[in-house]
Amino acid sequence: MRALSVLVLISLLLVAGTRLFAQEPVRNREIVFRSVNVIPMDQERVLENQTVVVKAGTITALGNAGTIKFSKDALIVEAKGKYLMPGWAEIHAHVPPIDDLEPMKEVLTLYLANGITTIRGMLGHPKHLELRSKINSGEILGPHFYATGPSFNGQTVKTAQRGAEMVREQKAAGYDFLKLHPGLTKETFPAIAKTAHEVGIPFVGHVSFNVGVWRAIDAHYSSIDHLDGFIEALTPGIDTLAEQETGLFGAWIADRTSESMLPKLVTGLRNSRIRVVPTQALAERWLSPLPAETFTDDPEMKYINPDQIKSWVNAKNSYNNNPNFSKERAEKLIQVRRKIIRECQKNGVELLLGSDAPQVFNVPGFSIHHEMKYLVDAGLTPYEVLRTGTVNVASYLNKPNSGVVRPGNVSDLVLLNGNPLKDISQTRNIEGVMIGTNWLSKAYIQNELKKLEKN
Repeated sequence: MRALSVLVLISLLLVAGTRLFAQEPVRNREIVFRSVNVIPMDQERVLENQTVVVKAGTITALGNAGTIKFSKDALIVEAKGKYLMPGWAEIHAHVPPIDDLEPMKEVLTLYLANGITTIRGMLGHPKHLELRSKINSGEILGPHFYATGPSFNGQTVKTAQRGAEMVREQKAAGYDFLKLHPGLTKETFPAIAKTAHEVGIPFVGHVSFNVGVWRAIDAHYSSIDHLDGFIEALTPGIDTLAEQETGLFGAWIADRTSESMLPKLVTGLRNSRIRVVPTQALAERWLSPLPAETFTDDPEMKYINPDQIKSWVNAKNSYNNNPNFSKERAEKLIQVRRKIIRECQKNGVELLLGSDAPQVFNVPGFSIHHEMKYLVDAGLTPYEVLRTGTVNVASYLNKPNSGVVRPGNVSDLVLLNGNPLKDISQTRNIEGVMIGTNWLSKAYIQNELKKLEKN
């Protein structure tokens, strides 16, 4: 009877321990990934049966299993048959631009749960500066956060003088980037660009119709997102059209583009070292000819408020029901965008991984996996796609100790159950995420996601 009581007690302790492990990330311990296949991302290869040791936010050792030493109290992650690679970036992310940190934490969890260890917020708010500080200090668990300031657009910037003032204000406040939106003019945009270069803060995002992609290239955008302005740049006679005739991202004129103009565009982007963030998931899900019902049953929609989903359905239906819409025109838009992405990759224009979430049918974190698949559909290899969210981002952010798995680099990692070099959909098959000094097991991730279900 006594032996039975002991067994029951042990079982209860084991259950309690499992729950604790599921509910809390493992922090500030030496972590050992044993017998793991490593995708280092320094070249297209897999290092099989490796031991990787992580301590204090740094990869301290990597080598053949059995040859690497580690402390006896290290946490061992048995990873035979699994694949370890650098965590990904979401370079066109959105964090709620509000005064409350709690909804921001929810979004950060969705990103981390999907292997995203770096984000660039693309609609700034003063509270984001506090969020960034608390992430950096470890008070809030989240991906490395780069903050853009409040939007530069036709409503916030009425004069060149105001544009220059906003640049200086946001630089002084400590934002990492300036976010440009539509509505800037030939008068306001040059003042913004000139002042930004003077004070040393990069500007990113949309290309206003009245500015155009050629002025954007000459002004040395840091990154152009959404391929904004590209369709217009490939359209003969664009100077005879009004902005409302072109549609969102050139949706109504894609069937008028000339591919003969594409080499000039790609050369201009490459020569000015402008990075391109395609956000192809936004186009393929919102601006495609497919009906809204194609996306509303996706499993990740349970993390989105039903009212938000209704809003997305309305946006999709509004697009599909527009008098300018046709199935053929929408298909042409997707085809042209894929061609632009493919030519950028082939000709040395550095692509950065970003999907624009939360946006129409793009759920934070989950949408980056859609983005990777769409980039493969555009003609990139899985390795080239994975570089857009690792190596290319490390180069862009000037972080030489990131983006590659090697000793001395930061321990921002994702552990997968399958090889994404063979099948890009394996990026969804996540066993755990390492963010700095925190190991997030699959049990922990599933537990946190369960808390975020809305419907």
